[in-house]
Amino acid sequence: MMSDLGGLESMGPDEGGGKAPEQLSEAAKQRFAAHAAAAKQVRKEEKRAKKRDDSVAQTIVQFLGEEDHAHLFLLISRLVARDCPSIFILTILSLINKAALEGVEEYITEHNMKISDDLADTTELMKSAQLPKKMNTDLMLWVTRMQVVMSIDAKNILQKLIVDDENIDGTVLQLATFVLSEYFTKNKKPIPFEQLHPLTGSMLQLVFEPFLHHIEKEENTDIDDE
Repeated sequence: MMSDLGGLESMGPDEGGGKAPEQLSEAAKQRFAAHAAAAKQVRKEEKRAKKRDDSVAQTIVQFLGEEDHAHLFLLISRLVARDCPSIFILTILSLINKAALEGVEEYITEHNMKISDDLADTTELMKSAQLPKKMNTDLMLWVTRMQVVMSIDAKNILQKLIVDDENIDGTVLQLATFVLSEYFTKNKKPIPFEQLHPLTGSMLQLVFEPFLHHIEKEENTDIDDE
């Protein structure tokens, strides 16, 4: 770089070097402007992310403040302690809480994503449950919301939730099962918690399985580095 600049300085005015400093200055200005614009965009995105994270956290706190949800405090606290992204916790709660649902939908829209119309896999899963059409749709959309949120930040979410190098923290299954149990109770179709475990597990498998390659690739990279 220094030799290039030295070459420019050694040229006389009659050798075509007279305009070089001006050209260099203009190019530098353009680079500085581009860097400034990029930095401004980064700060804007960080500010937006901070505002969204604060809103998500506030929604979760409000949810836990409701007397009938006090039993979920420990499970959510465990996920928070694992540094699980708050938006994923909010997505689990979105089945039974309107504010949580609105927060997740806003998050999905901000990332220019949308809920897919292709719900065939989940439809097959729900058929055996013989649910009313509305409940069937609610549950399909719940699973799909979790899938979309995973697609936005899969690697980060999985890194926080994977234990023993391969298993998803059981707290997620517990929380999702409690949420599903409350949903069925609200819809006057109460099902014992133990019986909901297999259904919840199948749903979460649909959510996580397509994204596990993120972790597998990272593990393979670590092995190669060694």
